[in-house]
Formats: sequence, structure tokens, C-alpha cells
Amino acid sequence: MALITANGSRPHRVAGNIFFVSMLVMAMAGIYIALILPMAISVLAGLITIYLVCTSRSAAKRTDGAITLADYLASTLILFVVIGAIAAGFEAQNSPTGLTDGLPAAPHFFFAGLATLLAMGDIVMIARKKITGRQPIARHLWRMCLAYFIANGSLFTGPGAAPFPKSVRDSGILDIPEPLVLLVMIFWVIRVLATKWYGDKPATSSISPNPAS
Repeated sequence: MALITANGSRPHRVAGNIFFVSMLVMAMAGIYIALILPMAISVLAGLITIYLVCTSRSAAKRTDGAITLADYLASTLILFVVIGAIAAGFEAQNSPTGLTDGLPAAPHFFFAGLATLLAMGDIVMIARKKITGRQPIARHLWRMCLAYFIANGSLFTGPGAAPFPKSVRDSGILDIPEPLVLLVMIFWVIRVLATKWYGDKPATSSISPNPAS
């Protein structure tokens, strides 16, 4: 709903708030369960998801483009995720079975790489001391979509897919949501940053979907 309703409209704000809260609840519940199991990679995915939705929301509400304490806290959190993901990857790599919590090193290093890219983006933004123009809306957009991508992966192709009937899992239909989210994200990022659709003033067309979520 946030992706197809007009930017700044009441339906968009309500959908965005519901999305934000539900993603936080989902991620925190996932982290809690993963700590009990334990499963390090789910803890990493949960922390990255929380980081993404919080920094995305912060970007959407940013008015003056100034860097805040929240930006420093977020960059610190994602750096800890980088360290944790690398440690988990090496633990799997050096274990007799080549696994940690039943998973090989590759997925842990994937999250380490993703978190590193996110941290680098934060460091550049902090070094510039502000984020203005089209950058806040683009940051809001791709970070929300990336969080949504992780959630889709957890449900449809990750451990969450287990409750689906085997016939559904084998059909390939569960592989559709993830690339679909990425395509939507890429479309809106290009439209915001590389076209005149989003300039200094938000688009006012009543049929224009919101690029911010």
C-alpha cells in the first residue's frame, strides 16, 4: 500500500507506519527465537532489518539534512553486525564440519559484505555532514525495500518456507517475491535519482505512486 499510494497522503502514512512497526516486531521476535535456538545468521538478519527500517524512517522524516546522534548510533550498530558476521563466517569455515548452526560460511560472509556496504554509506554521509536533495528520499526508498527483501527471503526461501506444502516449494512460485521486490526498488531508485520525476518538489500527480517505501 505504501508503494502504490501518493507520497505524503494519509493512506501512505498509515501503511508506512504499519509496515515499520510490523517489521520491528518481526525482526525482534526473530532475534529472540534465534538466540534461543541458537542461530547466529538470524540474529544478524534481524539486526540488519531493524537498522534498515529505522534509518529509512529517519531519512523520510529528515527536514534539514543535518546529521544526528541517531546516525552515529546506527552506524555503530551496523559495524558490530559486520564484526559478528565475519566472526560467524570464520567459525563455520574453521569448524570440523564447515558449518555453524547448520550453515556454511558463505551466507554469514554475505551478510558481512552487505553490512559493510551499509556502514560505508553511513560513513560517507556522516563525513559530508548532511544529506540533502534527492538523497533522503532515495535512502528511505531503498532501505525500506531492502528490509522488505530480507523479510521475503526469510519467509519464502529461508527457514520460514518449511510450513508450505512441498508441492508449493517445488513449484518455484516462492522464488518470485524476492526478485520482484528488488526490481521495484531498482525502478524507483532510478526514477528518483536519474530522472526529473522527483525534483526539488515532490510529485503532485494523483496517480503517482510513492517512491519512499
